[in-house]
Amino acid sequence: MSTFFLILFCFIFFFVILPGFCIIMQFEKGVVFTLGRYTKTIGPGLRWTIPLIQTVQKIDMRIETVDIPKQEVITKDNIPVNINAVVYFHVKAPEDAVIEISDYVFAVIQLTQSAVKDIVGNNDLDTILSERKRLGEEIKSIVDEATDKWGIDIDSINIQEIELPEDMKRAMAKQAEAERNRRAMVIAATGEVESSKRMLEAAKTLEKSPVTLQLKTLQTIKDISTSSSQKVVLFPIELVDLLKKK
Repeated sequence: MSTFFLILFCFIFFFVILPGFCIIMQFEKGVVFTLGRYTKTIGPGLRWTIPLIQTVQKIDMRIETVDIPKQEVITKDNIPVNINAVVYFHVKAPEDAVIEISDYVFAVIQLTQSAVKDIVGNNDLDTILSERKRLGEEIKSIVDEATDKWGIDIDSINIQEIELPEDMKRAMAKQAEAERNRRAMVIAATGEVESSKRMLEAAKTLEKSPVTLQLKTLQTIKDISTSSSQKVVLFPIELVDLLKKK
């Protein structure tokens, strides 16, 4: 008799009790179904459910990162651009993520692609290039509203890359080069104006001081006298003033 109970106990333990145990990780939650109907959501730890009657579907609650494949979009000013984005989201209601939709990751990708087309298609190229962050927020708002009923919360959507047509790249490169040349010319012209002002101030200073003018003249003569064969004739400054008076 005791042998029968031992066999019965072993059967119940190995085929009824033991298969019912499951481990839910700290970053997971388990959605429990009893005979196909949602019963409850369980947290992390060692959990037990009734085998063959209850099933558990584990849902990762961490933030997921999904890369949105590159797609060609026509802007408002009819310029084709290739755009890809990255979506950061997490599950906030695991029971809805299981019951309301079969594959929430795929659904988020599809919704984001559609939202990117809508937002980019309603803006011109200059806006897309200069206000990338704002456009990402608009896309996030659209996708977040649609996924709310699935228990999904969109943390952020970032536009990663905007690829322009080759002819547009060449045109923008030429425009940038022309702008650099224009700035260089402005800087050079500003330098010439500043230099001429300094020279005028120096000339006025030398005009007021004959001794300083004479020293400057001697310095200039020294600088240009590079050969021993050159002869320099010096006149007293008083003689020059006398000749000016005559």
